[in-house]
Amino acid sequence: MKADITEKYDLRVPRYTSYPTAPHFNDKVNGAMYREWLGALDFAVPLSLYFHIPFCDSMCWFCGCYTKIVKRYEPVKEYLDTMLREIDLVADALPGRFQAKHIHWGGGSPTMLKGEDWRLAIDKLRSRFDIGETAEIAVELDPRTATEDYVKALAAAGVNRTSIGVQGFHQDVQEAINRVQPFEITERVVGWLRKHGINNVNLDLMYGLPYQTPERAREQAAMAAALKPVRVALFGYAHVPWIRSHQKMIDESLLPDTTERWKQFVASSEKLLEEGYVAVGLDHFALPADELATALKEGRLHRNFQGYTTDEAAVMLGFGASSIGFLPQGYVQNAPPLKAYKSAIDAGEFPIFKGLQLSSEDRLRGDIIERLMCDFAIDLDAVSSRHQDAPTRDFRKELAALAPLVEDGIINIKGAEISITEYGRPFSRLVAAAFDSYLNIGEKRHSKAV
Repeated sequence: MKADITEKYDLRVPRYTSYPTAPHFNDKVNGAMYREWLGALDFAVPLSLYFHIPFCDSMCWFCGCYTKIVKRYEPVKEYLDTMLREIDLVADALPGRFQAKHIHWGGGSPTMLKGEDWRLAIDKLRSRFDIGETAEIAVELDPRTATEDYVKALAAAGVNRTSIGVQGFHQDVQEAINRVQPFEITERVVGWLRKHGINNVNLDLMYGLPYQTPERAREQAAMAAALKPVRVALFGYAHVPWIRSHQKMIDESLLPDTTERWKQFVASSEKLLEEGYVAVGLDHFALPADELATALKEGRLHRNFQGYTTDEAAVMLGFGASSIGFLPQGYVQNAPPLKAYKSAIDAGEFPIFKGLQLSSEDRLRGDIIERLMCDFAIDLDAVSSRHQDAPTRDFRKELAALAPLVEDGIINIKGAEISITEYGRPFSRLVAAAFDSYLNIGEKRHSKAV
């Protein structure tokens, strides 16, 4: 790819794990509205559950998540107790006992929980939701603090997928982001997981960090592939120190420019493809037999706050401070401050502090954006036919805005059909952004497009 193209489109746009995106949430959505939305759900429709553990024992300087650094277990235990009460609060507001097919624990670091905490948490969930044997229970895991006993406890609780944060395997890169994690530690934990029956292991890699080069990006992809994860996520580092102040600890002079970032992405991708992985969406890779690759092949790929997923649920309930949930009516987000979150639960109230009620127009545009991000192609007329109540039927303005991308070989347009070229896939977020009616392209709240 030519350097002038990557520089031309060096813009800031959302990652589109939701639409509208979280910066556009407002305080018109509150706990009372959430209770009403919960009560209106169809209990015959399965849902997904997300749990946010905001604690870490040290700060990784690249992190863009809501986290709190703690050195003691007591705050973690108190938080878990509050979250278990939130489960009851939500379940009591539902019109029946729902089936949960996907359950995801993220952070922060869920590894801050103790082994016995997982039995308590999963037992609570099974008491309030129908969790079948085929349900996916996924946990993000920090191998630096995990023990074999901890892994055994996860397996005993029914966890069947883990995502391990790696970022980069080179020591100077790790030191520059304050996350020293030798390859041997990750390798050992992967071995424990498989020993105890957790075979669905995902790895998260990152490019665009200090001291990374295309050659090193290829090398770290090879090291990751040697561990034989079923999925690899390849994320570009989003440097947003105006949002996450700890990122100021990273020396900006060491960060690669847009063209260099692109070369690192290509080097990583090519190596993963050589190792037999299938490219899924913008930045995920999966073994051909994995469900994610199958969903891609069958046109069932979806995208949510966890990235590309096989999860087709129209409802995801979020638990914990700062967590986001979505329902047919709209998005809801819990209060991030731990004190505010706990105070609401103590009072028997939902800790919702903002969200967004979806319009028919939002649903149409969200559908368009998700299909572009997942399929790299769309028939606007076909999608519009699924949203008869939406006021917009004419996308001439959006198609005109995409004309420069046609000229640069990023997309092809034929009538109402848009297809993103193989060459143009790294710019998929820019294509999606043309249909985002909330966006001011380039505003600093978002990460770079490449």
